[in-house]
Amino acid sequence: MGGNGFRQDNSSENSVVLENITKKFGDFVAVDGVSLNVKRGEFITLLGPSGSGKSTILMMIAGFETPTSGKIYIEGEMVIFKPAYKRNIGMAFQNYALFPHMTISDNIAFPLRRRKMDKKEVSKNVKKALELVELSKFSHRFPRQLSGGQKQRVSLARALVYNPPVLLLDEPLGALDKKLRESMQLEIKHLHESLGITMFYVTHDQSEALTMSDRIAVINEGRIEQLGSPTDLYEIPANKFVADFIGDTNLIVNIEITGEKEGRLELTTLKGMKILAAAKPATPKKKLGVAIRPERIRFVQSLGDLHNTYEGVVKEVIYLGDTLKYKVLTDGKVELFVTEKNTLESKLYERGNNVLLGWQDADTTLV
Repeated sequence: MGGNGFRQDNSSENSVVLENITKKFGDFVAVDGVSLNVKRGEFITLLGPSGSGKSTILMMIAGFETPTSGKIYIEGEMVIFKPAYKRNIGMAFQNYALFPHMTISDNIAFPLRRRKMDKKEVSKNVKKALELVELSKFSHRFPRQLSGGQKQRVSLARALVYNPPVLLLDEPLGALDKKLRESMQLEIKHLHESLGITMFYVTHDQSEALTMSDRIAVINEGRIEQLGSPTDLYEIPANKFVADFIGDTNLIVNIEITGEKEGRLELTTLKGMKILAAAKPATPKKKLGVAIRPERIRFVQSLGDLHNTYEGVVKEVIYLGDTLKYKVLTDGKVELFVTEKNTLESKLYERGNNVLLGWQDADTTLV
């Protein structure tokens, strides 16, 4: 998808501001005191498990739900009491929400006609939107004649056709197959780069969030657990929940700090396994956990090759095509997953093989 006919003015710094918003349904607190400043032109993703409150936050920004307390500003205007149809926000859903009896052009034109736009302007804007999503040749078709990916493009074009300052996307790729979903992720990302508008994206898919976002807000039980760039969340998770939720990780809990060794922090598991870490916790704690990404663990030739090296036995081998994933039980009685690229040089291990494995101290993340 290409073109930039709907590019926004970037003069204002904050596009959307949430101030301590809370939403209750009876006694249930769906969103609990969320505050968030989103800059104009930013791509921000609300990431979390089902029921975490991420879609409720989106619905409050859109105007389909009213906060129990708190304030929402869009383009500097407080919009709590402003109805959805007056907020000038674009929105695309997982189910596309296209009118089956209308052509693609008419579907895209619908929000413009509701705004009583001049016919020539409607035609001009619809043409521009179709070009933007590369569907000009499909203008006279009906939704039933399109593929899932094409329907999603129409949904995006309809959301963008009236030039909104903010676009909300609620799990828009959830109904697509893996290959098409990955292709659409890049298309939406490029569309965002081209238009420069503010995009809010809701998903429970970690890889989708990491691929597309400028910043990610990890939502759990109605609260923001961590807000940061994809790199920050992956490399420096704030707590156990984020470490476990963002990507694959080996999480070892109930670890004690037992000293220092050559300037490195020495940690000990409940079963006596010693682990070295390069970084110290920001606040001193008696007990904590560590996270080690599977791709940071390597098979080695001898003990001492890395800061943390252990003997182990391969318990499972998972073939994933481009990668191999091993489950190894270490001599410290800790199960670790190891991920390796599947190349011609890769040594293949089998279940029951004795191995040596390890990782550097910098790859021990404290949580």
